[in-house]
Amino acid sequence: MLGPMSTTPPSDFARLRRKHQRGAYDRETIHAILDAAPFCHIGHIVEGRPVVLPTFHWRYGDEVLWHGSAKSRMLLTPGEVCLEASVLDAWVLARTSFNHSANYRSVVAFGVPRLVEDPAEKLAAMKGFLDRLFPGRWETLRPPTEQEIKATAIVSLRLDEASAKMRAGPSGDNPEDVSWPTWAGVLPVHTVAGAPEPDPHVTAGLVPPPAPLASPLARPAPSPRVA
Repeated sequence: MLGPMSTTPPSDFARLRRKHQRGAYDRETIHAILDAAPFCHIGHIVEGRPVVLPTFHWRYGDEVLWHGSAKSRMLLTPGEVCLEASVLDAWVLARTSFNHSANYRSVVAFGVPRLVEDPAEKLAAMKGFLDRLFPGRWETLRPPTEQEIKATAIVSLRLDEASAKMRAGPSGDNPEDVSWPTWAGVLPVHTVAGAPEPDPHVTAGLVPPPAPLASPLARPAPSPRVA
């Protein structure tokens, strides 16, 4: 269970303008949402134009990381980015179209990411990314080659300027509408993994790993810091 949520924004730019009562700025809330979100969207300015791309992310402490090709213009373009991650928890049906809504958890973070260049930290970060989803699987795999590591870029963004926004609960119908004869309420939404489908070359008897993100709040990745 989350502790008291902070209502003090880290900057005026990160402050929620609308529905500010749904906002929070404490690390515990922000971390929990980032750990639960299966992927995020990153906004960059590339050649003077906005570009937003989806990508998988993982978190270590107060940093969130993502990866891509070492030749990616998004990852290698210097400057500030905007990261957004969200979880849809339910559709909220009301008695008027205006009051329909959704229950959700979301995070928006701003900042200038750093390129992870230390080879040991980079390899540990790659392992942590996989361990977040499939604990213990890294040890069962062929080790990455030097060329594979070189071809992968990893960037890290500190969560110094981040905000969370959430909605939970039933519909907010007007008192005069509650007797209107149509169904209203909450339709929960769950992301569920299907039955494993082995590829043609899997050796008989090998067991697939458990589905990732099986709990309401997924685990963070292990720290990649080199002692």
